[in-house]
Amino acid sequence: MSTILDGKLVAQAVQAEVARAVAALRARGVVPGLATVLVGDDPASRVYIGSKERACAQVGIRSLGERLPADTRTADLVARVRELGARSDVHGILVQLPLPAGIDADAVIEAIAPGKDVDGLTAISQGRLLAGRPGLRPCTPLGIMRLLRETGRDLAGARAVVLGRSLLVGKPVALLLLEQHATVTMCHSRTRDLAATVGDADVVVAAVGHPELVRGDWIKEGAIVIDVGINRLPGGGLVGDVEFASARARAAWITPVPGGVGPMTVAMLLANTAAAAAAATREAA
Repeated sequence: MSTILDGKLVAQAVQAEVARAVAALRARGVVPGLATVLVGDDPASRVYIGSKERACAQVGIRSLGERLPADTRTADLVARVRELGARSDVHGILVQLPLPAGIDADAVIEAIAPGKDVDGLTAISQGRLLAGRPGLRPCTPLGIMRLLRETGRDLAGARAVVLGRSLLVGKPVALLLLEQHATVTMCHSRTRDLAATVGDADVVVAAVGHPELVRGDWIKEGAIVIDVGINRLPGGGLVGDVEFASARARAAWITPVPGGVGPMTVAMLLANTAAAAAAATREAA
């Protein structure tokens, strides 16, 4: 039976680390600020933004909520994001996605100042990750790497399989695993013999958004399983991308759904905001 990688507990540890870093910055007269931009009135987006703003308050980060109507034009939103980028009291900018139809999300994301791109989504941030240069990394992949660190297992030489090739999770987490000298295979909808590929992996990161796509009997004995998927079933309830019960019987460590990767995403957003504020302070010195 595997050990549960409890994202809630690890997220609490990260938040405690961030709170100490924020307290040190405040002692120097710097109050880290995160601008959260919500366009429209999507209920799920309101919930996500609310959770992030509450988390900011818990660690001493100042939250600046920007609320704009759903009919906001791309040019106006881009201008507002650039205004936030020019403010010295704003150290991080988060634009809640998805944006309403008719808004060019790529143009909005690219308007974020790279040093304040706490979601790690701009082309500059992603280019720095690809090149192995310092920069802000996407929050969910960072959270995954922190969970892997909790296992104590050395990733050098490990065979890692990443299911999913999104810019938000799949591609960046593959690059972060490469930084730790893992041998990485990326899988997607056209991968042949997925079962055999997964079965050879020491680390499995599932981020495809398909309920229980990864069968438990595919998992290698002693593997680490990170399940990023959150899928709502027609009859209610949530499941991940991995068959949890049967996978748990074979894996050494496994994340639950919910309560695994989800809490880590918010925690790493806070860590990125504190890091961005510290970097801005060093540059101003």
